[in-house]
Amino acid sequence: MPDQPLRPEPFTVRAAPAALDDLRVRLRATRWPDAAEDTGWAAGADMDYLRELVAYWADGFDWAAQEEALARLPRFRVRLGGAGIHFVHARAVRPAGPVLPLVLSHGWPDSFWRYSKVVPLLTDPGAHGADPADAFDVVVPDMPGYGYSDRPTGAAPDSIAVAGLWAALMDTLGYPRFGAAGGDIGSHVSRYLALDHPDRVVAVHRMDGGLPVLDGDPGRLTPAERVWFADVAAWGASEGAYAAVHRTRPQTAAVALTDSPAGLAAWIVEKLRAWSDCGGDIERSFTKDEILTDVTLYWLTGTIGSSMRMYRANAAIPPAQLTRRVEVPSGFSLFPGDILRPPRAWLERTANVVRVSEPARGGHFAPFEEPELYARELRDFFRPYRTAAATP
Repeated sequence: MPDQPLRPEPFTVRAAPAALDDLRVRLRATRWPDAAEDTGWAAGADMDYLRELVAYWADGFDWAAQEEALARLPRFRVRLGGAGIHFVHARAVRPAGPVLPLVLSHGWPDSFWRYSKVVPLLTDPGAHGADPADAFDVVVPDMPGYGYSDRPTGAAPDSIAVAGLWAALMDTLGYPRFGAAGGDIGSHVSRYLALDHPDRVVAVHRMDGGLPVLDGDPGRLTPAERVWFADVAAWGASEGAYAAVHRTRPQTAAVALTDSPAGLAAWIVEKLRAWSDCGGDIERSFTKDEILTDVTLYWLTGTIGSSMRMYRANAAIPPAQLTRRVEVPSGFSLFPGDILRPPRAWLERTANVVRVSEPARGGHFAPFEEPELYARELRDFFRPYRTAAATP
């Protein structure tokens, strides 16, 4: 992509017809592996479902319609830290009081797509059955190497560096103080925003507590924390192979996933199913069009390799950074279908917790799975902090 100016400029994109033709050719020429009978999802992506999805991707999926829907969000590009950053900047509609700026940080395997459903609920709550006084100015950046942001040509930035970029972005947009929220890697970025810019972040909301790192005597852990540590270890042994690859040898996997759209879909879809509150049926949480919008964004931007490299960068963060306590007021929404849900004792050990809630539905991708519930969580948590950072 061309160099971007220091001031944000509107961004629109249309996929080249040749790129879509090439995608369809590759999909139709997929060389499928064998699979043991009745394996289902137990060994990874279910081949029957993936064949069905790939067939629809090749001959039924309308990318132009999805591209047009995403284009309804006000999107921009700006140059920060030497790279072009793509972001949504949606201002509050018909606010009935002070407006709180809010930066939302996504995770993997997604992009600004994660928040595409929730943006209108936050900017115009009055139109969706909520209090107009709870309106936000919403900023949703694509992290470097994700979506329509530039792919780093050198080492990938870690979450600390991305938090610094987001602070600079909010300054560029004229927001001296703001709220921060996120999940997955976006939870880490939001945490470092609060840690490194406490004079600017009025409150931080997260969907998880991250992977636990203990600083001190394990004997200080509560029984609930010990159980959680054991659960995290068991989850890593049974489900964490993808993360080990991302942290250690991302470039090897990137070759296959950048060359094969079916392989890319398998890598992403298996996680969408495993981490959502779908009860094993992925289409309870995502339609085929929604799944393929996420996957096609990765395919057309060629960002699967660059997104995985951020895991490698984060693995090199010094332990002293990982154990810092967040003193900014912190809230957590622990959705039932999410992974590695920490006990409150651990959250209070690591952050200045003012609110912990457990919504009735939703998983790792709750802003997309349950946008109304997620929007309500953010409205409720940030309400006491509006006047501290509100724009006139």
